[in-house]
Amino acid sequence: MIPGLALLTFWRWLTATHIRGEHARRNVSNMAKNLLSRRQFTIEWSHCDPAGIVFNARFFEFFDWGTWILFEAALGVKPSDLAGTYGIVGIPLVDASARFIAPARFGDVVELISEVSEFRRSSFDVEHQLSVGGAVAVEGRETRVWAVRDPADAAKIKSQPIPPEVSARFSAT
Repeated sequence: MIPGLALLTFWRWLTATHIRGEHARRNVSNMAKNLLSRRQFTIEWSHCDPAGIVFNARFFEFFDWGTWILFEAALGVKPSDLAGTYGIVGIPLVDASARFIAPARFGDVVELISEVSEFRRSSFDVEHQLSVGGAVAVEGRETRVWAVRDPADAAKIKSQPIPPEVSARFSAT
């Protein structure tokens, strides 16, 4: 069997038999209680592998887009101004994962929905859903930290508590 065809066959099986429905509906309902960022875009050839399916590492780039769009919407600050406005180095990524449910292909119009699902003292989780034709294709999760320069060593960064006024801006209520 041709490798690309084998992959396509696998994706069709996965799409038809995997947990596409209940888990996706549960996540969408959970996502409805917080501020959401939405971005619709078309999958370009440069996002894809030779079979025309989005290369899995590109989804993490899409998730990063979702996080920055979300922060700009919530805080009213452009990503390039976030550090100066809040006296931080940034919000570095410390963990990421994805669950691939169905493929996204060259030419597909997709929607990326992102939300902060949990704030902790100095870290937070961002959940992402990428949908093709209204069906969830990829679910992702990032953990990021609110980071500043380490006063003991300016070459290092360390976490700092997230200001309550920042986390409050992410609630949809």
